[in-house]
Amino acid sequence: MEKITEDSKFDFPGKFVAFSFISGSVLSDNVTQKLPFCCCCWLLDFCSGFAISSKDSFKIFDSTTGRLCYERAAGAFVIVEMLYSSDLLAIVGAGEQASLSPRRLCLFKTTTGSPLREMNFLTSILAVRMNKKRLVVVLLEKTFVYDLNTLVMLDTIDTVPNPKGLAAFSPCPEGCYLAVPASATKGSVLVYNVMDLQSHSEIDAHRSPLAAIALSSNGMYIATASEQGTLIRVHLVSESTKSYSFRRGTYPSTIYSLSFGPSTQLPDILIATSSSGSVHAFSLRLAINQRSKRSSSFLGSVLPDSVSDALDPAHHHVLQNAVSSGIRSYAVIRKIDKFEGTSSPSQFTSLRATVSVITYNGYFQEYTLSINNKYESLWTLEREFNLFSITAR
Repeated sequence: MEKITEDSKFDFPGKFVAFSFISGSVLSDNVTQKLPFCCCCWLLDFCSGFAISSKDSFKIFDSTTGRLCYERAAGAFVIVEMLYSSDLLAIVGAGEQASLSPRRLCLFKTTTGSPLREMNFLTSILAVRMNKKRLVVVLLEKTFVYDLNTLVMLDTIDTVPNPKGLAAFSPCPEGCYLAVPASATKGSVLVYNVMDLQSHSEIDAHRSPLAAIALSSNGMYIATASEQGTLIRVHLVSESTKSYSFRRGTYPSTIYSLSFGPSTQLPDILIATSSSGSVHAFSLRLAINQRSKRSSSFLGSVLPDSVSDALDPAHHHVLQNAVSSGIRSYAVIRKIDKFEGTSSPSQFTSLRATVSVITYNGYFQEYTLSINNKYESLWTLEREFNLFSITAR
């Protein structure tokens, strides 16, 4: 049997940086008819490439250069997942053609242009996650875990109804976790160890059902947002009761994506996009460090948890009207540069992050977010282009 993960690679130039996968959700039929995109996916743990699917094809781009690396005009797909920078894709059709059933998962090799394996399920596939050892397939009420190399089923997880296909995945072997909703009526999360094949914990994050989940690339932190969309909470996976809260806004809004910045420990930034059209960046490391100092003081010791867990709004940096209101968008932090003080290595001076945004009406945007030591921020649009105007060279 051919080993699944021994594949050729796409030529993505530039330095790869770690990135945590964002939980996505399958778009309903009425949404896919209105928007050019059916789905969008960044590389599992590298931000140098991404894939999009339209009503008649899927494409893979180099995000550093904007170059179109691969295109296949074969119909509409609701899922296109990439395994690192290899030529292995997991694709699921939108059901508009008999050959592209939403119940069939195809492991596809771009170098040969042909399926490597096909797997059929009883109900529609809502999400797929994979790393070099595991393949995870999310259905409405079941999630299946496979060995990616042999495609042997290792475990079946019975879940609450998950019509949005919410599933966050951390690819790190030492903290390889899967997070899926644990309740249909409140914002609880089941954290499952994909390598050990056992439940790790259940986190009660919100009062209303979940809208988005993200895990840091090392599996240490989990971020959640409910359908209300006003608060974003971050939990330490190893201590599921310990949380930090960021307020996105006062009025309800749908959170479209959540993503941690690259880091081997505590990520510097958490980024979110919402139906209001804004992009939200939260200075996670600075806020938590500041909160830790406050908690050790007398004032911190007498504040109730509900107050002390709320992080300083000075660490919330908003880019207003980045996208038209109601247009789905997907943001990641591709790179972070930190500039520390000369008097003390731990003294924060400034930070610069590269933020990439893909909009479901067909645009790629890249911003530089600069934050100084007074926590003042500046968003600068570096480039923007229409993904449908790019052709293969």
